[in-house]
Amino acid sequence: MLSCAEVSEKIEKSLSLTTKILNELVEDGYVIETGYAPSSGGRRPQMYSLKPDIMYTVSVAMDQFVTRLAVMDMQNRHIGKIESLELNLAVNPGSLDVITDRINDVIDKSGIPKNKIAGIGISMPGFIDAKEGINYSFLTNRQGTITSFIEGKTGIPVFIDNDSSLIALAELKFGAARNKKNIMVINVGWGIGLGMILNNTLFRGDDGFAGEFSHIPLFQNGKLCSCGKSGCLETEAALTAVIEKALAGLSSGRTSVLKKPDLEALNPEDAGDAIIAAAGKGDRFAVELLSEAGYNIGRGIAILIHLLNPGLVVLSGRGSSSGKILQAPIQQALNEHCIPRLAANTEIIISELGHEAQLIGGAALVMEKYEKGMARKNKIQEAA
Repeated sequence: MLSCAEVSEKIEKSLSLTTKILNELVEDGYVIETGYAPSSGGRRPQMYSLKPDIMYTVSVAMDQFVTRLAVMDMQNRHIGKIESLELNLAVNPGSLDVITDRINDVIDKSGIPKNKIAGIGISMPGFIDAKEGINYSFLTNRQGTITSFIEGKTGIPVFIDNDSSLIALAELKFGAARNKKNIMVINVGWGIGLGMILNNTLFRGDDGFAGEFSHIPLFQNGKLCSCGKSGCLETEAALTAVIEKALAGLSSGRTSVLKKPDLEALNPEDAGDAIIAAAGKGDRFAVELLSEAGYNIGRGIAILIHLLNPGLVVLSGRGSSSGKILQAPIQQALNEHCIPRLAANTEIIISELGHEAQLIGGAALVMEKYEKGMARKNKIQEAA
């Protein structure tokens, strides 16, 4: 929801012209009035938003092990339930076909006509060339790019980007980063991703690869990282590392509500959730595991603060559900490793969007590329 003044600023048009445009869009049924903003001392401004059912997006949120899919309206509400699919990207060469089939299935179940879907936004891990529609880490496709392949099977424009970048985009548009200037969004998951918002704009770097926070070499531990190097932050702080440490600790006799046979029997998603849940209930061993990961993440954040001096660091993604258990050790690491003056005004918070941020980011990507999507949609229809 935005006020007329906020819309005017974003589209860089005069207030009078923006008012005229909004009134016309309300009359045509594209925009609705949603009430008044809280008073700041003067007249309360009227707020506006797109009509929820004017169009829809399909958001596909992928990580290394699980893919979630949802059809979403213009207010980021799911149409039907979120579909979940266990899919290990590293060992499944047919992943692209599986995902494409599931996208079509989710659209069919939603009952939404394809001509009302603005696009498909896919957030995924890996080194991604968003312009070309290529993921250099996963979903290699001999029949063209990822985007062209899925577009050919669905008839809908497709956009892809790195999962951490889109989590940051969600925070920028709908979450804690709104109206903030310089923010680091940490994606705590199977890696430790980073989305950077600099001067109120998502920073992707020259090739779109900015934010590979997981792979900064912080440790002399000899542990091989998924990137092929050793000693990366990911090897000590990612949820995969937490699960490995949990199993090792239980094997050595650590007391916990967690049991090694039960944990070994779970897939990575459920194993990570079990450790986070145990910590939330006060299990000492689980708290220690997450606290150690938090401290190591804090060491990485200290580097970011020294380089970029952000005003806000947002903990988002799957692992952010552990909440305050991570915050204290992160702050401890900052106290130990940051120059106090540099870190004095940097706030560390937990995302209110949580695990939903990645789905919201996929939808936001489609709307960010709306004009390009409409042009591509026309080409798809002409070729059909």
